[in-house]
Amino acid sequence: MTMLLDGKKISEEVISELTVEVSAMIAEGNRPPHLAAILVGNDGASETYVASKVKACEKIGLGSTLVRLPADVSESRILEEIDAINKNDEIDGLIVQLPLPKHIDEQKITESVLPEKDVDGFHPVNVGKLVLGLPTFISATPKGIMELLKRYNIETSGKHCVVL
Repeated sequence: MTMLLDGKKISEEVISELTVEVSAMIAEGNRPPHLAAILVGNDGASETYVASKVKACEKIGLGSTLVRLPADVSESRILEEIDAINKNDEIDGLIVQLPLPKHIDEQKITESVLPEKDVDGFHPVNVGKLVLGLPTFISATPKGIMELLKRYNIETSGKHCVVL
């Protein structure tokens, strides 16, 4: 049996639901959540991905900050940016867009993001929580796939699943 899943439709539903949720937060006198992204270099796929995140934030009513750094940036400079965002109470989540240039230690960068701001779910603490079944951030692609399956009522227990 072949079934086509409309990811764009589900994405629009999720954006609409989140917009209502954020509007309610603001109506209650709370500030909207704020997402920061660090983009290093000029990778086309990364540019597109981060631009889509900024656009989604605007649609939903979230705050967003995009930090652009050149491909030849030093590791210490990236760590300074991460530290500043980690310390900024007005920023709730941080994405450091991967891949990073070869001269940058991705593991070191990933581990420098506070687990509670690591919306990608890449920090070892968040990976550990995921493995243990504890509440944590989940990486966007698998989380999106699971949301798609849930909204189409597709049961995966006991099945061999492949995602292309």
